[in-house]
Amino acid sequence: MAQATDSIRVLPGIGPKKAELFAKLGVTTLADLLRFYPRDYEDRTRLLPIASLEADSPACFIASVVTNPQTYRIPKPGGRHLEYTKVAVADHTGRLNLTFFNASYTAGRLQRGETYCFYGALTGDFLGYSMTNPLFEPADAAGTVTRCIMPIYPLTAGLTNKQVLSAVQAAMARCGVTETLPDSVRQTYSLCDAAYALREVHMPSSAEALEAALKRLTFEEFYVFSAALALLRAKRTVYTAPPMNTGRMAVFYDTLPFTLTGAQRRAVEEILSDFRSGRPMSRLVQGDVGSGKTMVAAAAAYCAANNGRQTALMAPTEILARQHFDRLTLLFSALGVRCALLTGSLSPAKKKELRQKLADGEFDLVIGTHALLTESTVFSDLGLVIADEQHRFGVAQRAALLAKGQQPHLLIMSATPIPRTLALLLYGDLDVSIIDELPPGRLPVETYLVDERYRVRLNGFIRRQAEEGHQTFIVCPSIEEGETESLKAAEQWARTLRDSVFPQLRVALLHGKMKGAEKEAVMEAFAAGEYDILVATTVIEVGVDVPNATLMVVENADRFGLSQLHQLRGRIGRGGAKSYCILVSDNQSAETRARLKALCATSDGFRIAEEDLKLRGPGDFFGSRQHGLPAFRIGNLAEDLELLKQAQQAAAETVSGGNMPESLRSAVENLLQNSEFAMN
Repeated sequence: MAQATDSIRVLPGIGPKKAELFAKLGVTTLADLLRFYPRDYEDRTRLLPIASLEADSPACFIASVVTNPQTYRIPKPGGRHLEYTKVAVADHTGRLNLTFFNASYTAGRLQRGETYCFYGALTGDFLGYSMTNPLFEPADAAGTVTRCIMPIYPLTAGLTNKQVLSAVQAAMARCGVTETLPDSVRQTYSLCDAAYALREVHMPSSAEALEAALKRLTFEEFYVFSAALALLRAKRTVYTAPPMNTGRMAVFYDTLPFTLTGAQRRAVEEILSDFRSGRPMSRLVQGDVGSGKTMVAAAAAYCAANNGRQTALMAPTEILARQHFDRLTLLFSALGVRCALLTGSLSPAKKKELRQKLADGEFDLVIGTHALLTESTVFSDLGLVIADEQHRFGVAQRAALLAKGQQPHLLIMSATPIPRTLALLLYGDLDVSIIDELPPGRLPVETYLVDERYRVRLNGFIRRQAEEGHQTFIVCPSIEEGETESLKAAEQWARTLRDSVFPQLRVALLHGKMKGAEKEAVMEAFAAGEYDILVATTVIEVGVDVPNATLMVVENADRFGLSQLHQLRGRIGRGGAKSYCILVSDNQSAETRARLKALCATSDGFRIAEEDLKLRGPGDFFGSRQHGLPAFRIGNLAEDLELLKQAQQAAAETVSGGNMPESLRSAVENLLQNSEFAMN
């Protein structure tokens, strides 16, 4: 019996070249192969007489061969030829002509007078139907390509579906299956065993058996993931951190030139409670764009400084780091909190000087980019790590910063509203504070949906904004022309606007393929008012404040998720002037227009996120894999939320009970070691 950890090379027919192809699909061991689930299924169980077959609707039928296969060749330029084979079959309801292109060997296996089961779709019209390249096998065969539910696997060039299925079947025959779920869990939730589930997911015997297998494997995937989160959470209670004195916050509140909202005060109190608890905080502060997360972070940093502890605030870009530094220095100068800015663009001498002072304890708060992560950055007593726009950092980067202190507290800030159902999953190892209230006086951004018929009026509106001294963002879905037909491409559109539409205005271009320093320079120049219009891709989704920008135009808005559009809209409305977001789309689909109008109707990011998840599903929810959504192989977060809740409850009970089976512990450890396990 082969081991699950054995290479797939132990299987017959898999040599070095084929193993390389499987490796491209992430399959190197027998265990990988068993868990390489089909992406879809083709139901070939429908069996009809010839007379009942419908055009373009695949089905099986049993018929006898009534003519000998005849192969024809049609010459083509260059000495080549097109080869096709014709054969007629019939049953008691009618006769049908079959054509096999470039498959004379396959067609030649059909014997006149013998009966076969065929699978394919009719083509043609009332003048005559035929069928091209149908699959077939003897009528008395077990049904391996006809009268079955056929799994369809993800493939790569050089590998066929048949080869993958054959390899999976060979692995099933050679490798035992370990049960991960405790018997009590399987009984409580009516789940089949692992061996049955894997057999049926790869070789379904019926639709009902496949459904039971999918339920079991989806539950297992959610269960292992939830158990890993529960273990991480439990591990936090083992560590200790010196309790902080949180009684001197009145000075901070009195210094602020405004009053914190109720939601901000609630988030601060939750953080202070963590500081007093004697264990390291791991908290996510989640709030809409402009909800005031930075001030909540500032309160935490002030408390840490009062206790003689240092704070590191990591931002994804230099321009954001500088923006935080300018704001917080202004606030903290009156409170005696010493701030520093550490970024990659500083001179070596300046960086060395700052790092020495940081190591000597002369700074209470250091704000920076990835420069904070280098070995030469040493803290005197790091007590709090704040990660801004958390999805821009990987787990390893966050861990590297945390390792620079003795069990420091962790505060993560995110401006991406996430539905509560997903937040449970994504941040199951974190406590979550939600700021669901905007500061008073912030004007809502008026949002409109228009099509190309409004282009002239829209251009006039952009000119008026410039005449009034305001700036405009124009976001395009692609960078270069030809990426997708009919889409506005940022480079070409910027040239068009600069050369012929707005020759009198200053137009800049920003996209993800530009070098980091170049992007920063363009964004800084726009923020400084050196351009009237910035044409960009979604690289500006998380970006610097430009209070003077009052208009956001999104081209081909139907190509973006609602949450992404909401993030883009959050780039404006940050000053005192009225701001507008114009969604441009010629897509006339009723569903698409209803989706975009939902954005026009509300500015509540959490409501928008729920709607987006419902309409688009989690695969497109963030528009980008980097946001940390777990890459489940079989579970679907949009369709399987009830199963997710059950799995989370079962996993929590198993972990708290302290009787985890060894197979489950092994599965959890394997997941925790996987770089894709994004506890972002």
